[in-house]
Amino acid sequence: MKLAYWMHAGPAHIGTLRVASSFRNVHAIMHAPLGDDYFNVMRSTSERERDFTPVTASVVDRHVLARGSQEKVINNISRKDEEQCPDLIVSTPTCTSSILQEDLQNFVDRASLSSKSDVILADVNYHRVNELQAADRTLEQIVRHYLDRARKQGTLDRSVTDTPSANIIGISTLGFHNQHDCRELKRSLRDLGIPVNQIIPEGGSLKDLKNLPRAWFNIVPYREVGLMTAIFLEKEYGMPYVSVTPMGVLDTAEFISQMEKLVNAWASVLSEEKVNYILYIKNQTKFVSQAAWFSKSIDCQNLSGKEVVIFGDATHAASITKILVREMGIRVRCSGTYCKHDTEWFNEQVQGLCDEIIITEDHTEVGDTIACIEPSAIFGTQMERHIGKRIDIPCGVISSPVHIQNFPSGHRPFLGYEGTNQIADLVYNSFNLGMEDHSPDVFGGHDTKEVSTKSLSTDRDLNWTPEAELELNKIPGFVRGRIKRNTEIFAKQNDITKITVDVMYAAKEKLSS
Repeated sequence: MKLAYWMHAGPAHIGTLRVASSFRNVHAIMHAPLGDDYFNVMRSTSERERDFTPVTASVVDRHVLARGSQEKVINNISRKDEEQCPDLIVSTPTCTSSILQEDLQNFVDRASLSSKSDVILADVNYHRVNELQAADRTLEQIVRHYLDRARKQGTLDRSVTDTPSANIIGISTLGFHNQHDCRELKRSLRDLGIPVNQIIPEGGSLKDLKNLPRAWFNIVPYREVGLMTAIFLEKEYGMPYVSVTPMGVLDTAEFISQMEKLVNAWASVLSEEKVNYILYIKNQTKFVSQAAWFSKSIDCQNLSGKEVVIFGDATHAASITKILVREMGIRVRCSGTYCKHDTEWFNEQVQGLCDEIIITEDHTEVGDTIACIEPSAIFGTQMERHIGKRIDIPCGVISSPVHIQNFPSGHRPFLGYEGTNQIADLVYNSFNLGMEDHSPDVFGGHDTKEVSTKSLSTDRDLNWTPEAELELNKIPGFVRGRIKRNTEIFAKQNDITKITVDVMYAAKEKLSS
């Protein structure tokens, strides 16, 4: 198992807990040491939830290690069954339970005999999947469980709704701008006369899952969570799905066009009137989205020739790459994702749109790539934002993992036509333009910042002498970062560990020759 102090995607049990806690009246039991229950803190602080997170840690302590944990797990499940009366209790494996080789399935089977709630064990291999893969699998497992039960009991309603309707699959707690995106999707569907049948898992009811097949089609806005469920529903119940992410003007139009095709396909079968969404796309592009106008403005044209690096989950990194290249004319030097399980799809999406593709879970590799390219801006996760701070390159956050500041209280969707406005603002404000970068150095005042002389790479420590730092601070801010990086590169190439003023001048002479 790989241990790291920074990970782009968390361990598997975080994904299972995200899905379980998104549903209404579902409780999760995790068998792990006390420190592993940080999910509760993450959800309550980032999502600003007003209720208690429905997750209980069945704590592994010295007593458990000495006597075994079977009774403890079963007692915790039974206790939560009596106290909370949930519709479902999901037990999730963790690293600790896997190392201890706990037979959690046996514990779940025993507990279910005396519980009024349904009790299942999350069917995820902790050592082989990460947070996103586990969330995708857990959602599919829960949907499959309740649809299979409804089919056996004869309560499954296979008749489609009278009017076009859709399920939105994949909106979950701790998702990047998921709540804002969901509101924007509902607005678009309402404008098109397509009622939302169900939204899962966020706010979804297990008792209503049997009505999922009544929708005309499914919408999967993010590949990371929901795709397995949509594929299952298509295979078992013949439900088509739209997996185009409506991010950016072009892909939002494609998303609506695909919905139009599915609605008209059903209309032909049901002898209903066909729809045409072309006028809606034109009006939204012209009057709601400012991105189309902005791309032709002098402000956006000033970004022409700027170089950027993009990194994030597969959905957001691919979409932002397409927006910057196709809609804003910005050069993407490198586009990458930490979703190694989706490598083939990601390569297909960004091929030909960027100079380089990077697929990795190692944040140091991403950091070294950024330092080598020296782009004008970065679009990435919270990790890349920290990397940008260390080497004085601005970063716009476009994907999880994120800081609490990326869970805004206001309406900030990335999807749909309003999302195009938010993305345009994010892109434009992520560049240092004109006098913005070095005006504090010119005019002085409290905004003047001292340059960081910490090295980005972890393979060697470079020490700057106080005299060198003072000399570096005299350089205007708009070129200071580049000179600092060039000096450090020169020092590494010449096995120099202490950077003095003489080293700075030697580096300058080397680069000038």
